[in-house]
Amino acid sequence: MSHESSGKARVVIYTRPGCHLCDAAKAQIARARCDELFTLEEVDVDSDPGLARRYGHDVPVVTINGAHAFKHRLTAEDFKRELRRAFDSR
Repeated sequence: MSHESSGKARVVIYTRPGCHLCDAAKAQIARARCDELFTLEEVDVDSDPGLARRYGHDVPVVTINGAHAFKHRLTAEDFKRELRRAFDSR
């Protein structure tokens, strides 16, 4: 079942171990308390040389349905707003 047909947005966070900004972003996503609206995939950029080159130290990066949504910082409120925007653009 695709994300589109499940009615949920696909959120991907590009991260790396030991990244305090990544931990803060994940905490804000959790704080948004809207887990029923999206699936979350966490991608360690260091696991792929291409991703490591692409993102370097510019993590976290969050995409929603494949579109760039955040880089470095986000708030729970901003995350919810971008999720709503993703649903409205369907």
